[in-house]
Amino acid sequence: MFQLFLRSRAHDLIKSRRGEEGFKARSAERDAETDRARIGSIMAAIEAALQAAESEQSGLGRRVDDVLARAAVTLGNGTDEYLEREALDNYHQDLFDAEISNGQRRLKELATEIAHFKFMKAAVLSRFPDYKPPAASN
Repeated sequence: MFQLFLRSRAHDLIKSRRGEEGFKARSAERDAETDRARIGSIMAAIEAALQAAESEQSGLGRRVDDVLARAAVTLGNGTDEYLEREALDNYHQDLFDAEISNGQRRLKELATEIAHFKFMKAAVLSRFPDYKPPAASN
């Protein structure tokens, strides 16, 4: 009984110091807006990462295609071209080969990354079906 009295007095003391009248929860609209903002920040991060990866993939794809075209020109079209090729041409061909290999490796990584970002976006949207992205402002 004495404990109940002390607990009641402690609550009254805390309330009087804070100036509170009682417990109040936020409105449902404010809670919904907070939830939308949280989901929105996640979606914005995923979308930014997705756009950056797609942009890198596009630019890198063009550069790899360019290197492939330059390598084809330096390679020549004779059946015995590799026998008579100058050392400098071999050196450039090796450089092109390294660039092409690195570019194609990165393109493969980007394709996987983009697929993962799209999956994460779909997963978030499936978990929060009521989420509506903000309207784009022009």
